Amino acid sequence: MAISAPLDASPPEASNARAFAWMSVALVGFLTMGLAGRALARDVSLYQLLVYRNAICLVFVVALLPHTGLAIMRTRHIGRHLARSACHIAGQYLWFFAVVWLPLTEVFAIEFTTPIWTALFAATVLGERMTRWRALAIALGFTGVLLILRPGASIIAPASLAAVGAAVCFAVTYCFTKAMVAEERPMTILFWMHLMQLPMGLSPALVHGWVNPPLSQAPLVAAIGIAGFATHYCIARAMRHADATVVAPLDFLRLPIGAVIGWAFYAEVVDPIVVLGAALILTGNWTNLRRG
Repeated sequence: MAISAPLDASPPEASNARAFAWMSVALVGFLTMGLAGRALARDVSLYQLLVYRNAICLVFVVALLPHTGLAIMRTRHIGRHLARSACHIAGQYLWFFAVVWLPLTEVFAIEFTTPIWTALFAATVLGERMTRWRALAIALGFTGVLLILRPGASIIAPASLAAVGAAVCFAVTYCFTKAMVAEERPMTILFWMHLMQLPMGLSPALVHGWVNPPLSQAPLVAAIGIAGFATHYCIARAMRHADATVVAPLDFLRLPIGAVIGWAFYAEVVDPIVVLGAALILTGNWTNLRRG
């Protein structure tokens, strides 16, 4: 969501530097969550990863209650929270599935279609105006996805479809958030999201068989939860210091950084077609930020 002006009264250069610092931490968080998820998925189910993530995030939210007050627990829209949480945890599951089985470059490229899906759903569901710039952004995003998936040229991998599904689920989640923020505090949304997602992930995790990972993997378990909470917190802090047009391109650095990490640690080869598709998707995002 674009912010018309920074909330920080500091000079633009200082504000942008602070935004860069917060986004740098967020980038580390995103990459840490993906790498930790890959490593843990060898021993535990993806549902169990979701339990760890939501349990640790819920601990952070509850720890903030003395500061935020118990009022954040009150809501008149429990049904909306339930629908939003179900959609978000589905997106989380699909994202972890894609991270485990796809090159990081492809996962992040497809994930960057989330703002484009959000613009489409906001226009069709929330009644927001569809400008020609937003239409162009959506067209570029769809073209980029088609290049990456290459339907007809080869069999589309289930993990690639999972990445697309994750982006769509996250976009629907954002639309729920936008419809709710007028009446609900952000911390209220976070509290109910993690509280509801915890049993949603726990039930299938128990059905698939709970496996206690070795103690040596405790840092990875902690990393998933801490990174999951820290990334969104850091992005919110970055938005306080700079416009979305400054913050969002910093998030796009996940793509080349992910490509380097994938090449260095997993011998992943960067597909030129994926790079071209990613370029179209990022161009669509930039068009939406600047004009949409």
